[in-house]
Amino acid sequence: MALIIAGERSGVGKTTITLALLSWLKNQGKSVQSFKVGPDYIDPMFHTAVTGLPCRNLDPILTSEDYVRSSFSHHSANAEISIIEGVMGLYDGVPNSNYFAYGSTAHIAKLLKIPVILIIDCSKLSTSIGAIVYGYVNLDREVKIVGIVLNKVGTEKHLSLLKEGLKICSIPIMGIWFREKNIELPSRHLGLIPTAEITFYQDIIQQLTSIAQNNFNWNLLTPYLEEKKSHLDYNLFYFTLKKTGKFRMAIAYDKAFNFYYQDNLDILEKLGIELLFFSPISDQKIPDNIQGIYLGGGFPEIFASELANNNKMKESLKQAINEGIFTYAECGGMMYLSEKIIDFNGKSWEMIGVLPNTAIMSKKLTLGYREAKILIDNKLIKNNEILRGHEFHRAKNLSISNSSILEIKDYYTQQILSYQGWQIKNIYASYLHIHFANYISFIQKLLKQ
Repeated sequence: MALIIAGERSGVGKTTITLALLSWLKNQGKSVQSFKVGPDYIDPMFHTAVTGLPCRNLDPILTSEDYVRSSFSHHSANAEISIIEGVMGLYDGVPNSNYFAYGSTAHIAKLLKIPVILIIDCSKLSTSIGAIVYGYVNLDREVKIVGIVLNKVGTEKHLSLLKEGLKICSIPIMGIWFREKNIELPSRHLGLIPTAEITFYQDIIQQLTSIAQNNFNWNLLTPYLEEKKSHLDYNLFYFTLKKTGKFRMAIAYDKAFNFYYQDNLDILEKLGIELLFFSPISDQKIPDNIQGIYLGGGFPEIFASELANNNKMKESLKQAINEGIFTYAECGGMMYLSEKIIDFNGKSWEMIGVLPNTAIMSKKLTLGYREAKILIDNKLIKNNEILRGHEFHRAKNLSISNSSILEIKDYYTQQILSYQGWQIKNIYASYLHIHFANYISFIQKLLKQ
């Protein structure tokens, strides 16, 4: 069976409670496939560390409704249980003609016909919780909220007031979580700190497993986990792709660069691309005999010292790029290709230097879905074509070049936000994170070059 863990809003504890559920199920010997609604990179890392299976993003804005159905159907087929962690609040999405909360957790629940467990942050609530839950349950009756979890409950008296307020709703309480400061997951400027950087991560998971045993009402929850899954007959299209030819791609992957959608890596492999992972922090050079380089996002600003001091790797990358090796860089990857990164403390670090730019860290968060219009013809994408992606960073450019290749608009308002990106030598770089599902033809063009 499948369940969606949703929140009334951001910051209610969705990830912690989802991880507790995943860890308890794994502890019971269950095979569990997890999913994350939206464009998030970090939460899926935590899921994968617990389940042992790559977490998959369900994002109809970056892909499509059909792709979401296909992905869920394909990846949940061989698992006993599928758990989907929502994004933001249950109905937080982008209004359009199809649904007032398109791309939201509620949208995914309707699309896949999966029941929802709603988490409520009770830290500043008592009997008024009834009005909140009543509103969520009745706003869209096609979204099947089958129970709630009360999180951050203070005392038994506090709990009694919450239960009194909930009498109007007649909805099952699937779990009660009292305040547990010892199990808060560490975070920084872009959210949770990835699992690769947390040495005590397994200790946290063991704690969550133990707490889950006592904090969920398993008599109410288990029937939803044991119910037979309905079959969704959707084929994941990229598994039928034809391999184009031999192509070896070096992919930066370590503590500094780990923002990759698993589907993107799968799509590359299904097209016949051999993926060769390397660490810009600890390796001395890029892999041999490659035809492409993929530098994903991550936290180069946190590891700027190590990146800057690995001169052999910088020279290896610079030489390959100057020789014309195709290089695709997103966000943190683009920052690494710049001349310098200036960190949050104002310290400057020398990077690869193949882009005429300095990336400087800022307190301002740039976040949201984007539409990007191509401004310059190139081998892969024609002028005026539109890309859809997502931005998520606290960096800005101090560019000495006016050769931007993208006009960036807010996906919802269509307001022009920036001009950015480079196409220099055989480099394609910007702050935009792209899901490859909609852009197979561009990759195929690359393979035919």
